[in-house]
This record gives sequence, structure tokens and C-alpha cells, in this order.
Amino acid sequence: MLTQKLFLVAQNGAEAILWLLLLLSVISVAIMIDRYINLRSLRKASDKFKSKVQDALQYDKLEELQNLRHDRDSLEGQALDFSLRHFKENKDEGFEEVFNSYVVMERPKLERGLNFLATVGSNAPFIGLLGTVLGIMKAFKDLGVTQGTAIGNNASMVMNGIAEALVATAVGLFVAIPAVIAFNYFQRQVKSILYNLDGVRELCVAYSKQNPKKDRA
Repeated sequence: MLTQKLFLVAQNGAEAILWLLLLLSVISVAIMIDRYINLRSLRKASDKFKSKVQDALQYDKLEELQNLRHDRDSLEGQALDFSLRHFKENKDEGFEEVFNSYVVMERPKLERGLNFLATVGSNAPFIGLLGTVLGIMKAFKDLGVTQGTAIGNNASMVMNGIAEALVATAVGLFVAIPAVIAFNYFQRQVKSILYNLDGVRELCVAYSKQNPKKDRA
């Protein structure tokens, strides 16, 4: 009884899985476009900010951080402004914790959608394989129904059914591979931005130690 129900599911299961994979592919592409545009913009702003910081360090002018805090295009500039406002009110008390809390709040925004890409990349091949198994079950079920036909026709029917079933596996891989590549690429972008934020944090710590009793606007 249960076997018959599974065969009933297999009749339309393979096609349903193909539609599911198509939907996952569309969502993945939308996430890729969104992450590419946003992270590309943030990365450019981050690189510009990094260049300004390097110039300030080259001439040993930590006070230049006061000017860099007005850079609203980069996360580093926003984090710097957030931290220096805390420094103005509380001096160096809890300075690092405040900066770290800002990074923790911003990180989910940077990684938005990446977990979905990772999930699709790791599971789409298995979803496609499930579609293939269901398709093969359907092919053999159809073969059993047409026992009275010629052997050659039976073989042709099975081969066609298996060929159609293998499409699901191919589509699963087609969806998974770009998702994995995109996930790794965007992860590197996020790590680069977070690495630059760590550098700004160290500069802020040095600034707070150099100016423990000065108010900053």
C-alpha cells in the first residue's frame, strides 16, 4: 500500500522538483545580483578609506581620524564616527566593546542571503538526485503497465524515461555550482571589509590611548 502511494508521488514528483530547482535558481540569481551591487559599492568605499588611513599613518597623524569619521559611504567611516562619539562622552571606557558591538550589528547585513546560497549549493544536487530517482521509478512503473508491447518498445520507453529523469540531476548541479562559487566570492568580500574594520578598530584604540583626556567633537 505504501509502495503504491510512493509510485503515485513519483508520477508528478520529478516535474515538481524541476520547478522547485527553477525557483531556487531564480532566488539565487536575485541574491547574487543584490550582494554583488551592495558589496562592490562597500568594497570600493572601504578601499578608499583604507588608502586615507594609510596616508594618515604614513605621516603619523592619528588626529586625521577626526576628518575620516565624516566618510559616510564606508562602514569604516560610520564605525569610526560611532566610536568617537562614544569616546567624547565616556573617554576610553568600553571603547573597544562599543566598536565591536557596531561590527556585530553590521555583519548580518553584509552576509544577508549568503546562508541561502550556501544551502542551495550544498543541497540542490541532492534535490536533483531525488528528482532523478522519482523519474526512474516512473519509467519502470510505466514499463510494468505496458507489458504487452514489444520488447524494443519497452526498452525505448525505459531509456527515454531515464534520460528525462537525469535532467533533474543535471539541473541540480547547474543550480548548485554557481551558488557555491558566488557564496565563496561574497564571503571573501565580506572578510576583506571586516578585516579593514579590524584595522580601524586598532587605530581607534591607539587614538584613545594617545588622547585619554581630550574631548573630541
